[in-house]
Amino acid sequence: MTFAADRHLGRPRVAFALSRHRGTAVQRNRVRRRLRAVFREFATDLAPGRYLVGTRAAASAVTYQRARAELMRLLLAAEAMSNQGNNRL
Repeated sequence: MTFAADRHLGRPRVAFALSRHRGTAVQRNRVRRRLRAVFREFATDLAPGRYLVGTRAAASAVTYQRARAELMRLLLAAEAMSNQGNNRL
């Protein structure tokens, strides 16, 4: 995940980069929907800016809880989440 802070944005902008080599369209769309749902859950705690999320081939087999935990770890490492988000673990 890449994060670029931008205080001029009113809300976070999120993009997903999933290559065709990462599975079928159905699998890629499922991963995209799952990641979108996780981002929606944390939307109020995210810093304004641009987020680019890439995945690995095994992402289609990852559960929602695992995706949530990994994304939380990445957001905290990038300092893209407020301290209130830490309480959601």
